[in-house]
Amino acid sequence: MKNVLIVGGAGYVGGAITDLVQADPRFKVRVYDSIVYEDSFRKPVDFVYGDVRDTAKLLPQLKWADCVVWLAALVGDGACAVDPELTKAINQDSVKWLSENFKGRIIFMSTCSVYGAQDAELDESSPATPLSIYASTKLSAETYLKDSNAIIFRLGTLFGVGDLFSRIRLDHVVNILTVRAATTKKISVFGGNQFRPLLHVKDVARAVVMNLETSHRGIYNLHRQNVRIVDLAYQIRNHFPDCEMETTDLPFQDTRNYRVSSKKAFETFGFQAIHSIDDGIEEVKNLLETGRIKDLNHDRYSNQRFIEKLLRPAK
Repeated sequence: MKNVLIVGGAGYVGGAITDLVQADPRFKVRVYDSIVYEDSFRKPVDFVYGDVRDTAKLLPQLKWADCVVWLAALVGDGACAVDPELTKAINQDSVKWLSENFKGRIIFMSTCSVYGAQDAELDESSPATPLSIYASTKLSAETYLKDSNAIIFRLGTLFGVGDLFSRIRLDHVVNILTVRAATTKKISVFGGNQFRPLLHVKDVARAVVMNLETSHRGIYNLHRQNVRIVDLAYQIRNHFPDCEMETTDLPFQDTRNYRVSSKKAFETFGFQAIHSIDDGIEEVKNLLETGRIKDLNHDRYSNQRFIEKLLRPAK
């Protein structure tokens, strides 16, 4: 059995990865996490509570591990903008330290946001034009790993439910539009011609397990399909027949527009997403209809709101 350390394994993406790796008899799993958004970690998995900036605590975990899946990060443009120095320390400086102190297999999560706003379909050789500190710190972190035994996944915009325990994010476009359709019976889309490369969170986990023992290195885009926001809204409405659809010509709130290709991942290690957008919509819809989320407006479901409240508490 190989030892797999999942740094950030208690989070939205980490929950899905932890479950899938734990289910594979080839691997022994340990999670290292500061459980920022949660009050507890309840999975029957070896767990170490810690911050990635606490290198004295993290170093013994690296010595135990054969492979490190590095998820620890402040995620999202808004959340990262709250405290740029903290974002740099967590998203960038910690990865530099990792590259200098661990020589085993590394699987690192980056983002397709590094491409910024571009009209062409983008592959891994396309220019990176980050528009936020989130994207720029992820891009810098990638450079620290270029000489390591590391595979880097530039993830599309995630959706769906990852596992039974970790919190769900409701600040991604598929999930939040599904919530609005279910609760307000109305979806408002401003503009909406922007494309997003969408990816189910469980397909991220599949890509990780596929590469824990491979020798593939470098950068790989991961997505299922490129979808216009307005077309996504119509697709969600199909799951809520009584939902009204409203579109305007006003600029969309988020001006980024990009489409990506994941051909390299398919040709190199056979990655192909198996979870559809409709699957993700139904997962969130089921949570809402069965009352499994007590307070949809709780800050924990939005990275930006939670970090703002954490770092800028009301006086």
